[in-house]
Amino acid sequence: MAGSYVIDASNVTLSLGSGAARVEILRGIGLQVASGEKVALLGPSGSGKSSLMAVLSGLERATGGTIGIAGADFGRLDEDALARARQGRIGIVLQAFHLLPTMTALENVAVPLELAGRADAFELARAELEAVGLGHRIHHYPAELSGGEQQRVAIARATAPRPEILFADEPTGNLDAATGHAILDLLFERQRETGATLLVITHDPTLAERCDRVLEMQDGSIVRDMRR
Repeated sequence: MAGSYVIDASNVTLSLGSGAARVEILRGIGLQVASGEKVALLGPSGSGKSSLMAVLSGLERATGGTIGIAGADFGRLDEDALARARQGRIGIVLQAFHLLPTMTALENVAVPLELAGRADAFELARAELEAVGLGHRIHHYPAELSGGEQQRVAIARATAPRPEILFADEPTGNLDAATGHAILDLLFERQRETGATLLVITHDPTLAERCDRVLEMQDGSIVRDMRR
């Protein structure tokens, strides 16, 4: 992988099924993203946006091609090695918050850090929750938090390990307009302060305008690559 690119993907394919039932999800994707870039991924439903994010983040195995992520060859790693490689490299914020309901906000952020071997997991988690404006809610459970607060916890969980790449898939999809705007401001603020590369999937052209670069997908291919 070229040293100047934190994402370096070439001829990436993803297909399901076989024979006459084979469905091509990604069709020869090539993508290079520099460290610190903010990239928006636009496209209609079914265009392959979420599948591309899943492949680049190591949540899904590509059928073919090469995928270099922050110096690691994701295409060549077995499942255990891939899980280790994702730690510290990848942070993910999804439309659904995916917080563990039996854990407090502090525990939701700290436990993944603890499992990764961080002795200071709870200190880091507390500091990150304070950074997203939830220092006063750290002992609350998800059911006691609003949707916007839950997404703030999810952002804190994603950014606390200081990943090199932050993926966000429709991060305001479950929020009202005002709350969504505040969450986007927070997402870009945390990206700027941590220096992470950001790749965000969205249907919102206004959000795309806040990024350095806009990729448009259609039928499993990148059809436009616009730099701002």
